[in-house]
Amino acid sequence: MTTPQTNKAVYKRLHDAINSRDLELISRTVDGVFHPDAVFHVPGPVGATAPEAVKGAWAMLLRGFPDIQVTVEDMITEGDKIVFRTTVTGTHQGEYRSLAATGRTITYDEIFIIRFSEGRVAEVWGVVDVFTQRQQLGERVP
Repeated sequence: MTTPQTNKAVYKRLHDAINSRDLELISRTVDGVFHPDAVFHVPGPVGATAPEAVKGAWAMLLRGFPDIQVTVEDMITEGDKIVFRTTVTGTHQGEYRSLAATGRTITYDEIFIIRFSEGRVAEVWGVVDVFTQRQQLGERVP
């Protein structure tokens, strides 16, 4: 049976791997904590599984922001779900979304909901403040 404490431990394992900035560790951790058929309700590559989408997103983020840091600001656990609000910071030192490195520092917010089943991530919903991210990188945003 999945408990809020178990879910928090699984999330902490994922969060710690992300903040290690080690893509190999992130990839292994994603494979270990996500159900292979987990559903990812976040814009991403069409046809990708949730684990593939998460690993792809982190590969892209680490290329662009090798010093990226994710700080949990709030976390709420209820039943089989965790809701968390994070602040992401990093320095744009590599290509990101076809934009060459600018050297600019960014700070933006995210909110995610994760549903667990049998101690693993089964479903993810997320909202990322891409508007602020793009503005801080100097892009003209309509």
